[in-house]
Amino acid sequence: MDYKEMLKTARENLNGSCRVCRECNGVVCAGEVPGMGGSITGSAFIENYESLKKVKLNMRLIHDAKNPDTSIELFGKKLRVPVLAAPVSGTTLNMGGKFTEREYISWVIKGCLDAGIYPMVGDTAVDAFLPTNLEELSKAGGEGIAIIKPWENKNVINKIRMAEEAGVFAVGVDIDAAGLITLALHGKPVGPKTLDEIKELVNSTKLPFILKGIMTVEDAYLAVEAGASAIVVSNHGGRVLDHTPGVAEVLPEIAKAVKGKITILADGGVRSGVDVLKMLALGADAVLIGRPFVTASFGGGAEGVRLYVDKIANELKSAMILTGCNDLKSINESIIFNK
Repeated sequence: MDYKEMLKTARENLNGSCRVCRECNGVVCAGEVPGMGGSITGSAFIENYESLKKVKLNMRLIHDAKNPDTSIELFGKKLRVPVLAAPVSGTTLNMGGKFTEREYISWVIKGCLDAGIYPMVGDTAVDAFLPTNLEELSKAGGEGIAIIKPWENKNVINKIRMAEEAGVFAVGVDIDAAGLITLALHGKPVGPKTLDEIKELVNSTKLPFILKGIMTVEDAYLAVEAGASAIVVSNHGGRVLDHTPGVAEVLPEIAKAVKGKITILADGGVRSGVDVLKMLALGADAVLIGRPFVTASFGGGAEGVRLYVDKIANELKSAMILTGCNDLKSINESIIFNK
């Protein structure tokens, strides 16, 4: 299987829920929620992509970065590249319905682990999906992370227990899912969390706790105060609030405020290894990638996922060579071109 073949097959298997555009920029699918698009006008999804695209890099070739180290350790696990598969769920609601949730998530899990990174599994309006995802993760030794929707705390804690039993090495809540229309359509109430509620969730487990959905310095400070191990700078792929800035726009200020105090992950518009490099230069420690893993799995199963991660890894290594970065710690704002 080659990459173009994988994309062609994905386009067919997604049954129109995703057109597998040449640029996955949110334009064609704007407003398609449920579906793979961004909320209402699609502006927030589009801005994720465009804001990262606007970041330009300084090319440098007089240096000793001939064989860069792209690996990183997160939550006690070594990753080949600083990438995690984002917790995307909902084959029936959002992905055309051709494959079951179990088929889809099993491909993502196996493909990620075969490629040397780790998957996040998610929660959704369909009650059976999180248990299914955790069952598949458990079969793989629990080698992944569970991200749970912002239900009432009692429900979240029950699901954290399920995740612990599956053997996951970290858990979290995607507070950026508050108000998600696909949940509301199924009568599943979600909402924002108070600082005390987040502290209760953090203290309910001994596992590293990730807070996904941070888009301001103020919320980043509160995540640190709550004792979270990591934040994900994310607007939920532009699927919840229209007209937010892109992740690449807010990331530098957030990183400046809390870098070193908490692990910073970034999720929004990352498509290539060059995009990974940009997010790290803007202040992230690692990134999450969502929609491309759906495409890869629907186009080639676990092999398609591995193929995509291999592509990302090769692009990142090449970009590090061309910007003079020997390892991930040497990536910083100096490689970004500023007029």
